[in-house]
Amino acid sequence: MTTYHFIGIKGTGMSSLAQILHDSGQKVQGSDVEKRFFTQEVLEEKNIKIMPFAKENITDGLTVIAGNAFSDDHEEIQEAKRLGLPYYRYHEFLGEWLQQFTSIAVTGAHGKTSTTGLLSHVLTENYPTSYLIGDGTGRGHEASQYFAFEACEYRRHFLAYHPDYAIMTNIDFDHPDYFSSTEDVFQAFQEMAKQVKKGIIACGDDEHLQHIQANVPVLYYGFSDTNDFQAQNVRENEEGTTFDVFVRNNFYDTFTIPQYGNHTVLNALSVIALCHYENMSPDQIKKMATFKGVKRRFTEKKWNDQVLVDDYAHHPIEITATIDSARKKYQERPVVAIFQPHTFTRTKTFLNEFAESLKQADHVYLCDIFGSARESEGKLTIENLQELIPESEILQLDETEVLNAYEDGVLLFMGAGDIQKFQKAYEDHAQ
Repeated sequence: MTTYHFIGIKGTGMSSLAQILHDSGQKVQGSDVEKRFFTQEVLEEKNIKIMPFAKENITDGLTVIAGNAFSDDHEEIQEAKRLGLPYYRYHEFLGEWLQQFTSIAVTGAHGKTSTTGLLSHVLTENYPTSYLIGDGTGRGHEASQYFAFEACEYRRHFLAYHPDYAIMTNIDFDHPDYFSSTEDVFQAFQEMAKQVKKGIIACGDDEHLQHIQANVPVLYYGFSDTNDFQAQNVRENEEGTTFDVFVRNNFYDTFTIPQYGNHTVLNALSVIALCHYENMSPDQIKKMATFKGVKRRFTEKKWNDQVLVDDYAHHPIEITATIDSARKKYQERPVVAIFQPHTFTRTKTFLNEFAESLKQADHVYLCDIFGSARESEGKLTIENLQELIPESEILQLDETEVLNAYEDGVLLFMGAGDIQKFQKAYEDHAQ
């Protein structure tokens, strides 16, 4: 029996895939840097061996899967090739693995992880299901009927997949270190659409997705009445958000999700449309009411009289959505945005948009830009963003106690870098 060796096993997608193979009865191990990541806890719970990087880890009999963050000159990749071992990049392996199931790729510029999480929850409540979520969560099942997975457009990696279905949440310009324009992103999604085998569920409120062409049926969902699946009468209460769904203008049923904000309703609509297409009953689909959410997407913690929220938002649209959720759930409380931009290229590209989205909070704190290994530091600094947001302040790691001032505040710690260290510093200081 082969052993699968993961190079960079602590990566979110990689740790998810390792868990799926492990749960499906395969032997799994991996290597990574020594630094502790939130993804490794669950790997350790499953007794999956994690080693420090070393070419000695690579031995005969392994099938090697390498994370996309590592270049071909990595010592373990070099050794795998020297020994002639079966070798895959993450997306290549996933593309082959998913062919055993009814596969559903969830893709889009925003909302992928939350939507994959919700879809996985509903499917798992009703059928044997495997899933891979971009928050580092993965689950395999030897008798799986469905496989739900997050498919990322970055570097067109999702073109390694030929899924039965694709949910497309939106098309937007992001990853400016790779894509040149929104049109470039659209072309990537258009190419992906041609690879889908059974059907596409796309957000019809997104003007770009309205132009997607495919060889399979495209079902549209959204708030406008031109959609096949439409949400109406959206209302919020302590339980979450309740809304009515109309299918081609006929009332279908009423659903409740424990999340807040219009973007969460759209995510739920895409799942309802897919499940309806697969002939699931409304009662089966209503199990979305018990969905607990995914990691780092509006992850809440009550802290004295405040609410601390950890969120992966790293694009202006996502910041707006996170602030919207906070406003709808905590209508009486002040909203404090604490934002760490991720990558210099993204910060530079969206400088004005970041300012506009952050201004929707009552108070704004900015943390130094989290650079990426993919780029060289530019002349841009966090002060360039601060100048565009009146009364915003720069937050230093050793001065987080200033956040104590916001009694009853909802503190949104947002970013894709290591923004959690600011939340941790605040909690450690405030104990």
